[in-house]
Amino acid sequence: MDLSIIIVSWNVKEKLRANLQALLASKTDFSFEVFVVDNNSGDGSAEMVKEEFPKVKLIANTENLGFAKANNQAIKEAKGNFILLLNPDMQVYSDTLENSLNWAKKNQQAVVSGFKLVNEKNEIIKQVRKFPKLFDQLMIVLKVPHLVPSVLDSYLLPNFDYEKEAKIDSIRGAFFLINKESYKKISGQDKPLLDERYFIWFEEVDFCKEVYRLGGEVWYSPSAKCLDYVGASFSQVKLGQTQRYFCDSMLRYFKKWEPKADYFTLKLAWRLVVAFIK
Repeated sequence: MDLSIIIVSWNVKEKLRANLQALLASKTDFSFEVFVVDNNSGDGSAEMVKEEFPKVKLIANTENLGFAKANNQAIKEAKGNFILLLNPDMQVYSDTLENSLNWAKKNQQAVVSGFKLVNEKNEIIKQVRKFPKLFDQLMIVLKVPHLVPSVLDSYLLPNFDYEKEAKIDSIRGAFFLINKESYKKISGQDKPLLDERYFIWFEEVDFCKEVYRLGGEVWYSPSAKCLDYVGASFSQVKLGQTQRYFCDSMLRYFKKWEPKADYFTLKLAWRLVVAFIK
């Protein structure tokens, strides 16, 4: 099996249907399988997949397990040499899978590959990031970018050239292609599992960080393009809850990867912000 595509979905039935239709209509000369892991949607998503896409491998959870754990459920069953983590609110073009897989096969140094994402107006979605550091995350916690957006330039890389391939720190998890064999060479592990301490957010950054720790690389290439509707699932979550998810994941990331002083500084900053809002 060449490629395993894994979609973790929550309450985006129509976007998921369009996603699957586009995937199954893709121009391919390789074998691939598709997994949908439904995180207890209440909109009939799992039933739709079961009825309309019988070839898709459905895992229907009875609770929302979060992004990392749900992906791992399918990764453990995936047979592909490459694993594509694909958000449900994405839509591939006819040549997206072919172009991305061809590039990844030719560039074995890329344990993780990311590609060009565009919105409905065909505008580039800026997704390449440096690894999080205390300064930029502290600025985010304190809402400084609302007043001075340029304070995050060293983190968000607004001048990154999305028309050129490059070795990068991390890529957005919406279209996240993992070379299983390259990962195995640096880790000794058969399955490139995500860290389940993250419910949502930072899990793809964490995976990229682990790749570099093990001696691998992460790359961006414009050789493939995918339509991204950006955050269809998150638009249904209340702002306060999304902020709690983000805060929790940020602190878990810093506790794992950064000095203790940085972790405690961010933790204190979050508490001060929450206390001020109250």
